[in-house]
Amino acid sequence: MSRRRNYSDSSDEEDGGYARKRRRQADTLDIEERLESLITRVGEKSTSSLESNLEGLASVLEADLANYKTKILKILYDCVVNMPQRMTVYTTLVGLLNAKNYNAGGDFVEILVKQLKEALKTGLHRNARLVLRFLSDLMNCRVIMVSSLLTLYNIFLDVTLEDGIPQARSDWYVYAVLSCLPWVGLELFQKRQQDFERLLAMIESYLKKRQKIHVTALRVWSVDEGLPQEEYLDCLWHQITNLKRNNWEEHELIRPYIAFDGTLCDALQHTIPTIMLPSHNDDSVYPLPSVVYHMFDYADVPDTLPPLPGQYSLERFIVEEHLTWTIAMNHTERKDCAGALLEPGIKFKVPLNYMIVEMVFGQLFRLPRPEYLELFYGSLLIELCKLQPGSMPQVLAQATEILYERLDSMNTSCIDRFVNWFSYHLSNFQFKWSWDDWSDCLSVDCEAPKPKFVRETLLKSLRLSYHQRITEIIPSSFEKLLPLKALPYYKYEEEGAGSIPGAAIAHRLMQAMKNRCSPEDAQTIINELSNSTNTNNAVKTDVFLQTLLFLGAKSFSHSFSAISKSAASVSVVS
Repeated sequence: MSRRRNYSDSSDEEDGGYARKRRRQADTLDIEERLESLITRVGEKSTSSLESNLEGLASVLEADLANYKTKILKILYDCVVNMPQRMTVYTTLVGLLNAKNYNAGGDFVEILVKQLKEALKTGLHRNARLVLRFLSDLMNCRVIMVSSLLTLYNIFLDVTLEDGIPQARSDWYVYAVLSCLPWVGLELFQKRQQDFERLLAMIESYLKKRQKIHVTALRVWSVDEGLPQEEYLDCLWHQITNLKRNNWEEHELIRPYIAFDGTLCDALQHTIPTIMLPSHNDDSVYPLPSVVYHMFDYADVPDTLPPLPGQYSLERFIVEEHLTWTIAMNHTERKDCAGALLEPGIKFKVPLNYMIVEMVFGQLFRLPRPEYLELFYGSLLIELCKLQPGSMPQVLAQATEILYERLDSMNTSCIDRFVNWFSYHLSNFQFKWSWDDWSDCLSVDCEAPKPKFVRETLLKSLRLSYHQRITEIIPSSFEKLLPLKALPYYKYEEEGAGSIPGAAIAHRLMQAMKNRCSPEDAQTIINELSNSTNTNNAVKTDVFLQTLLFLGAKSFSHSFSAISKSAASVSVVS
C-alpha cells in the first residue's frame, strides 16, 4: 500500500512539473508572438502619433530584453529585409533601444554585419543592399559612428580597383553605396565633408571610365523621343548630383528620429566591425545592368494631379525605389501587391497611378528578361484597374497609346511582351478597345510594326476567345488583319471518306450527339464497331474523339465542355 502511494505521489509530482513546463512554454510563445506583433505593426496607421508609438515600443522592448533579446533582435532583422518601406521607422526604434541599452544596440549591429557578409557571400544582393542602407541610416540615429560608415563605404568602393573582374561586380558595389546617399548625404556633408568629397570623387572617376557597350542592347526603344533611356548607374549619379547642388537637403523621406534628437544625441555609438568582401570567382553571379524606363512626360499628366517629378529629381528615385520594393515583397500575391502599391503608407506628392503603371511596364519590358513572370504583370494591372476603376483604366489606356505610337522604334522582344499583355488584358475586359484610333496601321506596309502588332494581338486574342467573337468586336476595316478562320479537320466528311473504316458509324455518332444523346447511347453506337473483325480499338478511339472534338471545335470552352460530359465514354474507348 505504502509503495503504491509513494509511487502515485511521485507520479503526481512529475505530472505537475510537466504541466508547469508546458504552461511556461505556452507563456513564452504568447509573449514572443506579442512582441512580433508589436514590432511588425509599428508604423501602421494609428490613432496615436508615430513618435509616441515608437517611444512606447522602445520601453516595452527594453523591459523584455533580459529574457527575449535573441527573439527581439531576430524580429528586427526580419523587418530590415522584409519591410524596407519602413526603414527609417525601424532605425529610429533601434536608435531608441541603443540609447536605453548600449549592449543591445551593439549586438544588433553585429547581427547586421554578419548578415551583410552572408548575403554578399551567397549572392543575395537585394538583402545586402537593404542591410547596407539600414546601417547607413543608423548613423542618423547616433547608433553608428560617421567615420565607421565612411570606412565601410570605402571598402565597397575599393572593388573598383580590382583587376580581372566583370564590370557587373564593381557596378553593383558602387550602386549599393550611391543608393544610400539620399539618406545620409547631409550628415556626411556636415560632419566629414572632405572625406565625403573624396568618396564622391572616387565614384565619379569610376563612372567616367566604365564601359557602356551594353546600353544599346537593353534599350526598349532604339531612339529617344523626349525622355532619354539612361543606364541605371548614370541616372542615379545625376540624381545624386542634383541632390548635392541642393546642399544635400531633401523633403521626401520620413525621418522619425528627428523628433528624438535630444535623446539620441546622448547615446554611445558603435563602430562597424571591419569586413572582408568575398572575392570574385567563376561561380559569382551579380545583378545585371539595366536601363531606367520612363514613358510619361510631365505634359502627359492632367493639371488636376500633382506634377510628375523630373527624371533626375531625387523624389523620382525615392518613389521608384518604394514601388520596386513593394513589388518585390508582394509579387507572389497580385491582390496584396496592388493594394500595397495604391496605399503605400507614405503621402507622396506625385501622380502615383502614372508612376505605378510606368514601373510595371518598366519591369515587364526589362531586357533581357523580366524579373518575374510576364503573367504576373498582366494580372497585377487587372487588379489595379479593379481597385481604382475610376482612374487606373484611363492611365493604362494612355500608356497603351504611347506604346503603340512608339512601336516603330520598339525592341522586338518588348513588342512580343506588349502583344502578350495587351491580348490578355483585353480578354479580361470583354475585348473592348477603341480600334478606330489605330486605323493608321491599315494604310502602311503590312510588315510594318503597327499592323504587325495589331495582327499578332488579334491572333493571341483568338486563342483566348473564338473567331466569331473577335470578328464582332473589331471594325470591318480591320478584318484584313484578322487571321483566317481555322476550320477543324474531320476526315470522315472529306471526299472519299466512305472507304475509311468506321465512317458510317462516325456519321451515326455525329447525328446522335447533335441530338444530345446520352453517353450510354453514344457508347452503344461505338461498340457496334466491335462486331467487325477488321476493326481494332484504335479505330473506335479515333471515331469517337474525332467526332467529339469536331463538335466542340468552336472554342476551348466548347471543347472542354464536350470532353467533360463524355469523360466516362472517353475512358472506355481509350
